[in-house]
Amino acid sequence: MRRRARGFTLVELLVVMAIAAVAMTALPALFSAAFPGLEMKSAARRTAAMLKLARESAIRRGDETTVLVDLEQKRLTLAGYRALSLPERLALRLDAANNELIEAQRGTIRFFPDGSSTGGRLILSHDGHGYQVGVTWLTGRIELWSWSE
Repeated sequence: MRRRARGFTLVELLVVMAIAAVAMTALPALFSAAFPGLEMKSAARRTAAMLKLARESAIRRGDETTVLVDLEQKRLTLAGYRALSLPERLALRLDAANNELIEAQRGTIRFFPDGSSTGGRLILSHDGHGYQVGVTWLTGRIELWSWSE
């Protein structure tokens, strides 16, 4: 009497891996829908990281670097790098120097080779709470803090 080896067939393993792959692609969307606060915090951190990258780039290259903020498209663009698109459900506001406002829905935050900046503030909000990403004009320091109404 031969005993049959216990285990899984190749077909069974492939079916399980396919199901796992489909589940993994759906998870980020489920988490962002279930936890909108996490999505907003992540967007605020990515915004701060892009501004820090712009400052570091200006210092390293020894040339002015600007971050273009498009409020209508909810997008931040740093030349030479990938644009950052923010989630549609978030409201985005830019407080910047008047000479940095291109039009009602677009403006820039500029960084200089010495690390300073034109300054400004990006406000990401949803349902009465949000995050502010501030840029100090004198030092170019980027700060992130949360707020609630």
